[in-house]
Amino acid sequence: MSDVLIHAEQLEIGYGTTPILEPLDFKIQRGTVHCILGGSGSGKSTLLRTLIGLQPQLGGELSFDLEPAPGLDAAAPRFGVLFQSGALFGSMTLAQNLELPLRHWTAMGDSAIEAVVRAKLRLVGLERFENHRPAEISGGMKKRAGIARALALDPPLLFLDEPSAGLDPVAAAELDRLMIALRDQLGMTLVVVTHELESVLRAGDEATVIDPERKRIVASGPPRELKAHSTDPYVRKFLDSFFTEFDA
Repeated sequence: MSDVLIHAEQLEIGYGTTPILEPLDFKIQRGTVHCILGGSGSGKSTLLRTLIGLQPQLGGELSFDLEPAPGLDAAAPRFGVLFQSGALFGSMTLAQNLELPLRHWTAMGDSAIEAVVRAKLRLVGLERFENHRPAEISGGMKKRAGIARALALDPPLLFLDEPSAGLDPVAAAELDRLMIALRDQLGMTLVVVTHELESVLRAGDEATVIDPERKRIVASGPPRELKAHSTDPYVRKFLDSFFTEFDA
């Protein structure tokens, strides 16, 4: 397997026949937390939707170096997704939410499914909440439950859309530590769309910055290196005030 898990060449994204960004070239390395940054209207959410297949690409090449998983339906997705709201089914318990992908994509029996559900909830620190419904837990717990469901099929790749949005600082830090653990302990690759720069500093290995005015990627690299060495005015404006405050 290549060290590059996702490779885009002249990727065009947009709606209908109208691109919203210039053609994109980027690589996402295996086993990293890769953050996609940009202000409102920069196109980062549209890029995420294109990467996970909810939005068709308008042109260019997009490739994933993912192997089929033994024991799964051949059409089963090889990545997990945490949507911004968590996207849990409110009428179901957390355990029932996690069971859904296992019952749809595998031939596992009830006892095996129950074991997997318990293991995934334990991984995200929710082993005592399997019978709770989403309305009965906090916002941070909903995000962790969404991650547990995204991990149900043991994907090597996880996409997260604004995972820290709406969370208090303690819950956000817990979520960052979970992302780091998934990278370090399971060797996962995480692609994170976010504007929470503190989270980027804590958990991010690489960052790709999109400028909404120029409608293109203007920088890629480790966040602190971008802060220290980038001469691009948008990158400096985007990062400077945060890093100055955080490092004080």
